[in-house]
Amino acid sequence: MCGIAGWIDYDGCARDDQAAAARMARALEPRGPDAGGEWADEDAYLVHRRLIVVDPVGGAQPMISPDGNIILVYNGELYNTEDLREPLTAKGHKFIGHSDTEVLLHAFMEWGLAAFERLNGIYAFALWERDARRLTLCRDRLGVKPLFYSRTRDGLVFGSELKALLCHPLVKPVLGADGLRTILLLGPARPPGCGVFENVSEVLPGHFIQLSPERFTERAYWTLTAHEHEDDEAETIRHTHDLIADAAARQLVSDVPLCTFLSGGLDSSILSMLAAKTYKEQNRVLDTWSVDYQDNAQYFTKSIFQPNSDNTYIYMMRDFLGTNHHEVVLDNGALCAALLPATDARDLPGMADVDSSLLLFCREVRREFTVVQSGECADELFGGYPWYHREEILFEDTFPWSRSVDLRMSLFAPGIITGGESFVREHYLKTCRAAEKLPSDSRKDARMREMFLLNLQWFMACLLERSVVKG
Repeated sequence: MCGIAGWIDYDGCARDDQAAAARMARALEPRGPDAGGEWADEDAYLVHRRLIVVDPVGGAQPMISPDGNIILVYNGELYNTEDLREPLTAKGHKFIGHSDTEVLLHAFMEWGLAAFERLNGIYAFALWERDARRLTLCRDRLGVKPLFYSRTRDGLVFGSELKALLCHPLVKPVLGADGLRTILLLGPARPPGCGVFENVSEVLPGHFIQLSPERFTERAYWTLTAHEHEDDEAETIRHTHDLIADAAARQLVSDVPLCTFLSGGLDSSILSMLAAKTYKEQNRVLDTWSVDYQDNAQYFTKSIFQPNSDNTYIYMMRDFLGTNHHEVVLDNGALCAALLPATDARDLPGMADVDSSLLLFCREVRREFTVVQSGECADELFGGYPWYHREEILFEDTFPWSRSVDLRMSLFAPGIITGGESFVREHYLKTCRAAEKLPSDSRKDARMREMFLLNLQWFMACLLERSVVKG
């Protein structure tokens, strides 16, 4: 992953605060340990930290258009880079390297804002147009890559992480009533677009914002819509297979070592199988990684979320695929010691040992590999949680993973949290109301659409947030 940051100051003083830029760059260095760069003029200061995955030389940032007018800082990966490069080349665009960053820059030069609809990938980027004195911030469709911002009197400050944003003197770490309610009653999830701190927001998934001296605008370039499912079972299976295989293949592109996580579940097993097949065709052996806990075999307890221990299925897939498998075993002491570093990496209170274990696991993997493919969030997309298929949970009129608002509020002295129940309730209902439904939907179909959006905007966002800050 990489990190971006910067600010706009229409008062003409943007390039003066090099110390703030240095602080922001240092804050983002764990995201981008391999290289960094800055660019500034009177109105804009752009900062980039890079984790090199593709085109070490040709992908350096900030990247400037051939005419010098557009400057890009970019965090992410385009999975349809070559699909975009071909028509751009036909239109006369010349490319120096083979990075997706350069393709994104030329796509914007050619198609403007319409380029965003053509992007297939995970990304968050900032484009500064010098002639128009205009900043554009854009985030991928599902919000895999984070992008926060704060409006100021003369412009805007932005960054991939809250800690980078707070390095700028105009952004203060003020926690208001809504921020407190979010952390204590909704956490570790956050409402879409919420930056927790006062006057801090996050670009919504599938949206872009633009700032010029005259105006500030926010627009969606992609939204979910409801459609009738017209395929029969056989066609559904074939189509799903093709989509997963295509997505997996596109994400194997890397100029640095790549591996997969293998937990024994369907998601990681399918992705590891597809990657191992591709590697075998190239006379290569795939490396897979799994994590376990000291004395887990002795103390493992079944639950509705994990009815079986992972190891049986991990070893079965390892042997079936013939991968070079690595196992990381963590102990309780290490997990406890990593709780605060994991919270620091996330910038906000998160999922305790779930976060610290992922941090420690990724540290071990990072010793040998730069890129990991995982099946994170398959349960949200394919209905793997109990609340999708157990109707007594499905129809509970609340967030299914956060049903203890009263218990949470009871932990604090009276007056610490006010309006907590209505705060949680309104966010829940707002998401349910946003779920598009069809006239033909049954009561269960309509509720499933609500449940899908609740998972997409809340639970999945929470898991993606912890994934993109590790490593």
